[in-house]
Amino acid sequence: MAECDVSDDDWLAARFEEHRARLNALAYRMLGSRTEAEDTVQDAWLRASRSDASGVANLGSWLTTVVSRLCLNVLQARRARPEVPFDLEALEPIASQDERSDPEQEALLADSIGLALHIVLDTLTPSERVAFVLHDMFEVPFEEIAPILNRSAAATRQLASRARRRVQQVDTSAMSDRARHYKIVDAFLAASKNRDFVALLQYLDPSVILRADQAAVALGAVEVRGSEQVARSFVGKLGGAKPAMVNGSLGAVWIPGGQPRVVFTFEVSGERIAAVALIADKERLQELELDFETG
Repeated sequence: MAECDVSDDDWLAARFEEHRARLNALAYRMLGSRTEAEDTVQDAWLRASRSDASGVANLGSWLTTVVSRLCLNVLQARRARPEVPFDLEALEPIASQDERSDPEQEALLADSIGLALHIVLDTLTPSERVAFVLHDMFEVPFEEIAPILNRSAAATRQLASRARRRVQQVDTSAMSDRARHYKIVDAFLAASKNRDFVALLQYLDPSVILRADQAAVALGAVEVRGSEQVARSFVGKLGGAKPAMVNGSLGAVWIPGGQPRVVFTFEVSGERIAAVALIADKERLQELELDFETG
């Protein structure tokens, strides 16, 4: 019986799948978003499938370079366009063990860098982040990273060193507090969207207070106190409000016509929300740093 020949396309597809888990992990660490990471790796596959990779001596290294350059482009685009909508998954933790089924991916992601470090990595320049992730997390030599960044090996080493110092100097307790704030508020906003009254209660302190400035009151907001009263105010009543980063912390914003009208900020104490503030005053809105979705 004659042996079946495996086409070059089938060979490349099989080899790419062998590297996909590692490439996903690499892109996730660089971008902080599983969705963006998977899209980037898929883009890398499309590029690889259109290239003649049969003569590549080290396919894994070649694919790492392709994915790294694509990630660098994404990071640079974020920096060049600060108005890019905030991605809720940007700080999303790596999937829990129960959510994973691929043993190879599970092993690669077992040392999750976590929510707090993602926040720190977001403060690095694109080149610093790529150099740090590739060298410190994936042990790629500086000589291989340098062409990706169009720098010399020595300059690339300095980028990684600078990034490493910033990571080591970060106030980890503050980052942990910020990550916890994100998780609690994110869960609260999801419960509001789902009209889940019981879930809302579990994220609210019994003495929580909902405050509103005069402009918000004029729009119909009402100040209330107590978890049940505040929860009732939020059962499906966020309406068109969308999750947003407000001065670096997760909140929400009502943006009819693409312009912010009301901003929701949340004060977290321990594991619960202690206060919610509604801001609608135009001058105050202009003073806030907002990163929100307009679509």
